[in-house]
Amino acid sequence: MDERGARTRGIALTERQRIAWLRLIRSDNVGPVTFRELINHFGSAETALEMLPELSRRGGASRAIRVASRAEAERELDIADRHGAAFVGIGEPDYPFLLRQIDGAPPLLAVKGNRAVAAAPAVGIVGARNASLSGTKFAGLLAREIGRAGYTIISGLARGIDTAAHRASLDTGTVAAMAGGLDKPYPPENIGLLAEITEGQGLAISEMPFGWEPRARDFPRRNRLIAGMSLGLVVVEAAVRSGSLITARNAADFGRLVFAVPGSPLDPRCEGTNGLLKDGATITTTPEDVLESLRPLSEPDLFTPRPGADEPAEDTPPALRLPPGDGERARITDALSQVPAEIDEIIRYTGIAAATVYLVLLELDLAGRLQRHADGRVSMTPD
Repeated sequence: MDERGARTRGIALTERQRIAWLRLIRSDNVGPVTFRELINHFGSAETALEMLPELSRRGGASRAIRVASRAEAERELDIADRHGAAFVGIGEPDYPFLLRQIDGAPPLLAVKGNRAVAAAPAVGIVGARNASLSGTKFAGLLAREIGRAGYTIISGLARGIDTAAHRASLDTGTVAAMAGGLDKPYPPENIGLLAEITEGQGLAISEMPFGWEPRARDFPRRNRLIAGMSLGLVVVEAAVRSGSLITARNAADFGRLVFAVPGSPLDPRCEGTNGLLKDGATITTTPEDVLESLRPLSEPDLFTPRPGADEPAEDTPPALRLPPGDGERARITDALSQVPAEIDEIIRYTGIAAATVYLVLLELDLAGRLQRHADGRVSMTPD
């Protein structure tokens, strides 16, 4: 397989679009799903930015929404440039192909290093921070051999298994997915490793702003990046309650193959991986277990989308729609509760056109009154 130097097709954002996209995703209450809904509805980020205050007001916001300024976006772009990094938009050639296919994919990724590694099929390797010596040795063996077979290795730059996987794949290509900004690696002891990755055959990625110190709630977002970029995910030592199992659940939800390394029933670090095996993960005792399972999924055509696929939807004229009436808005709001519901259920229950329902949900979202769940359901935020 030799897709490493290839680029998937796509259309590059103009500098004006990149600034508008960065402003939109950095504005209050705008996450990846809301970003996509806004672009789909209004046709461009610039128009969406103009509408944010009105939409938030109609959704019942208690205060004015903060809209990121052009100066803020330009400052962040300048910081990225000074760090040797850049922002890649979904649909652009350098955006990881498999990641763009998941629900809630980040519209913009900060990237630093060799972007070519993101064009090759990737295998995620994750596991315990307090890993055993045998666990780190086996993670390194897997990363080394899978990397030599032409795959990029992606992990989360954490201690233990992640560190072993990155180090073993420095020469073949590795991606470090980060929970904070690219200039705020965690843990600090891996600052040197991150430099080796970005200055060699590797890449660092993050959806968070520069200067962002990672918090506990940011790591699940990083885990989604790992699962979303990977054709398959290998878990080496993981406790029952661990971020590695969250990553494995994400991978399964995205339709990726999940592999688990069996361990001693007496070692708490192996409870999670042994549980994955009971749930149907592929038992992994050699690199070939992974390579054999992934071989049918690694054909070049998988990484060569048809022309026009997944391109940015900017500058597509939106359909002209009147704002929802007060009666429609009330019926949709009354149908919602703190119990998550599928949007199709809300449409059927209210009998209101889908476009109107989606617009009201946008209003509530921007007002901070709506909670979007990973499975696509929505609920009202607690009072």
